[in-house]
Amino acid sequence: MVITRFAPSPTGRLHAGNIRTALVNWLCAKAAGGRFLLRMDDTDTARSTETSAAAIRDDLAWLGLSPDAEVRQSDRFDRYEAVLATLAAQGRAYKAWDTPEELELKRRLAASRGLPPVYDRAALALTDEDKSRLEAESAPHWRFKLDHESPIAWEDGVRGLCQFQPAQLSDPVIRRADGSWLYMLPSVIDDADMGVTDVVRGEDHVSNSAIQLQMFEALGARAPRLAHLALLTGADAALSKRIGSTGADQWQADGIEPLAVCALLAHLGTSQPIAPITSRDELIQNFSLSHFGRAPARFDPEDLSTLSQRTLHILPYETVKDRLPGTDPNLWKTVQTNITRLSDISVWQKVLTGPITLQCDPDDESYLKTAHETLETLEWDENIWGSLTATLKTATARKGKALFLPLRRALTGLDHGPEMAALMPLIGRSESLTRLSVNKKT
Repeated sequence: MVITRFAPSPTGRLHAGNIRTALVNWLCAKAAGGRFLLRMDDTDTARSTETSAAAIRDDLAWLGLSPDAEVRQSDRFDRYEAVLATLAAQGRAYKAWDTPEELELKRRLAASRGLPPVYDRAALALTDEDKSRLEAESAPHWRFKLDHESPIAWEDGVRGLCQFQPAQLSDPVIRRADGSWLYMLPSVIDDADMGVTDVVRGEDHVSNSAIQLQMFEALGARAPRLAHLALLTGADAALSKRIGSTGADQWQADGIEPLAVCALLAHLGTSQPIAPITSRDELIQNFSLSHFGRAPARFDPEDLSTLSQRTLHILPYETVKDRLPGTDPNLWKTVQTNITRLSDISVWQKVLTGPITLQCDPDDESYLKTAHETLETLEWDENIWGSLTATLKTATARKGKALFLPLRRALTGLDHGPEMAALMPLIGRSESLTRLSVNKKT
């Protein structure tokens, strides 16, 4: 079974970049009939909050990407300790006491010589006496020892063949001197224990993936298939991991449709056209990692706003009815192409039920009196607008805008909107007569 995961740090709300990662992992799982897991990477206990964790769950639920299960790294510290002890016994993890200042100096020296800023493994040259002395002075941090003899290579789901020479990579710090865990090793342990088969993430993690493949091997675990998406750029083409400061919370406040978010982010950077959808099933049916290219994808909030409007214009009533309690299905069908956000439906509900601000040009008062008298004589049916205007055209010789606009203004209080042929039957005979009668001369 295909198992994917989304692993955010609960330190804030979700934004375009990490929502895209969550979505593609969700699609990868669902397209294969698999499972999508949520892992809260909350090893940074100082910055991680339950408020942020709850917000992430809410954002995923709003997007329709609720996970099949959830794991929290803060519940698994004992497991990480046990694995670290095993790696240390195997010689694949070691203590080091280099200070940040010493490491920075080494990086500068390497740069001045035209060498990559790779850790020199000075800690491995320490004698037992050195270690005892340093241990008494300060706590060590831990590094994972890379195997420099084995080249690292994998077939990436987006980038194709990826290759690294491990000697050109630094042994990564996996645990800080204060005992807190960094991302690299816990993520591998969790992926192995959770049976994750596929990991999709940003291309800024490519070198991390190379290191983590050796960690999987050291643990005797099967590595997942890897795919690295090109990063999103902003509307100004600047590369960014977090596009602006807006995300799911702001999109909700702005009335953006979650289906539009999914449709846009699922297709950014792919060979597929960006178009509105009525169900996430459409994305699942057409999903393939092979559609993604390596070029950065441009995310423009204006595109999202436009797609959201186009989405509303095609959504069936059954899709929105739970968010529109008490709304007549016929009203939705009549006005949906005239709204930019779902909340706009309230404008048209008020048009039906009133009160409305009536508009009447003095030059049209006599015409509207005639319209009221005419409407009283007509049989009310679903074609009432056509019957009324046809009769008035003959009786008054008006046509075009002069025929239709005064009626629209009198009946709706607006000079624009959906077809009156559909709207007038919803307003009803009694209310229509009342609105026209207000405009009668007495």
